[in-house]
Amino acid sequence: MGLERKKPKADLKKYYTIFVELGLIASLLGLLGLFNVDIRSNSGPKDMSTKQETVKMEEVVQTEQEEKPPAPPKPQTPVEVPNDEIIEDQGIDLDAELNTNRAATIPPPPDEEEEEDDGEDEVFVMVEHMPKLKGGLEGIQKNINYPDMARKAGIEGRVYVQFVVTPEGNVDNAEVVRGIGGGCDKEALRVVRNASFRPGMQRGKPVPVRMSLPIVFQLQD
Repeated sequence: MGLERKKPKADLKKYYTIFVELGLIASLLGLLGLFNVDIRSNSGPKDMSTKQETVKMEEVVQTEQEEKPPAPPKPQTPVEVPNDEIIEDQGIDLDAELNTNRAATIPPPPDEEEEEDDGEDEVFVMVEHMPKLKGGLEGIQKNINYPDMARKAGIEGRVYVQFVVTPEGNVDNAEVVRGIGGGCDKEALRVVRNASFRPGMQRGKPVPVRMSLPIVFQLQD
């Protein structure tokens, strides 16, 4: 029998593991070489930040402005006015003497009767001795006749009557200053007009005096 020829596939399988191991070793060596190589460039790191310009702030000094006084107004130019009129010189007597012996003219004093007449027309509010009601307010209240209208409506209150006490002690110009209605105002005027007073005295003389009285209207239970 002749020698059998070796198959090429059997030789490749024999060295397959060897080739794989060599490939792995070569790969490891390549990686180690890459790690050991210094890939950093020789030039140092560049400063990427731009240089900022410095702005110098100058302090502004505020200047004081002096207020200048206003310029004086221009003088007006005189205008010539024709003067056709001639003013006559008036003579003044400087040698006139003051006559001290001449009696001074003084108006006469007013008559006393006129003063008295003026005082009688004046109506006083305050005098030295005020008028006094004869019988007092109780006498007026007793003379009141309560109006039926006010009684039925239940009207109560005070009616203020203003009047003038004459120098004779009578009542004049009586009027209601504040009323309550229901016929009470008329009744208050009636009783006040029928009242009598002692007149007011000023400087020892009777004078007219203005007064006011409250007239009370109150229903009895």
